[in-house]
Amino acid sequence: MSFEIVRNDITDMQVGAIVNASDRYPCVNSGVEAAIHEKAGPALFEERKKVGYISAGDAAITPAFDLGADYVIHAATPVWTDGCHGETETLRAAYDRSLELALEYGCDSVAFPLLASGNNGFPKSTAMQTAVSAFSEFLLKHDMDIYLVVFGRECLMLSQKLFDNVKQYIDDNYVITHEAIMESSIVKRRYSYESDEFCPTKEICSPSLSEYLEKKDAGFMETLLDIIAERDLKNSQVYKKANISKQHFSKLMNDPDARPSKQTAIALALALELDVDDTCDLIGRAGFTLTNSSTFDLIIKYFIEHRQFNIIEINMALYDFDQPLLGA
Repeated sequence: MSFEIVRNDITDMQVGAIVNASDRYPCVNSGVEAAIHEKAGPALFEERKKVGYISAGDAAITPAFDLGADYVIHAATPVWTDGCHGETETLRAAYDRSLELALEYGCDSVAFPLLASGNNGFPKSTAMQTAVSAFSEFLLKHDMDIYLVVFGRECLMLSQKLFDNVKQYIDDNYVITHEAIMESSIVKRRYSYESDEFCPTKEICSPSLSEYLEKKDAGFMETLLDIIAERDLKNSQVYKKANISKQHFSKLMNDPDARPSKQTAIALALALELDVDDTCDLIGRAGFTLTNSSTFDLIIKYFIEHRQFNIIEINMALYDFDQPLLGA
């Protein structure tokens, strides 16, 4: 059970519940709410009228009728004024109540739009930070697939400052990498002319293949489980924080032939809050590395160096830069 950003029409989601940003009174506003009601059919609005008034920050649940979901959760979200009237706290309450209802009604998955960022005028960064906080805390305690559904290539940056900082970090390190590669290439060529160390015909004494294999280091999962044990953590604490399902983690742990993807390996390293060197050591045991020639890798290094390990937040940044997301 995990968090995922998907580009889709929320009315097409096949999930336990779709969350609708609802007015406090029964009515159908434009945008996502209108699309939900149109596809669900008129019976949805009849049920919404039976619910009646919903206080801002609260939510109610009804059947989904002709939608692919089982339920629609109607979350009454606040209108943005200036941020000084409890708008963020009320929006967070709407997220929390929606998740509670999905849990109460036995939903194993729930799809959200970015609540209050449309007609209600919330700054997108504030709306996103509120969603990240709510989803992160919920998933540490409960098993559920949470989808944030965006339509088209919608920008989801947590803040302009964060986006600019990550972009600057990428730009700076790409320059450093290019210069380092050029210098290394020049030095290596010079060294190959002046020394016989690079001569392929030079006879050297080397261990046999069997001797090399005897020196093999511990593998990825063995090392990961050792770190978890050393830190007196539970496996569930780690895979939940890493945005990885219990089933996927169990497969990695129990199947000797299973190999994590790079995104999964990095997510588990982030869940343990390892520094860059220890992250490289751990993921290296699965055959991966972090380089300064990859946008994805540089974003990961940026967050590690700034001691920011929230996988959902990092995935927002990866999404903004059109990179693969972490987890499994």
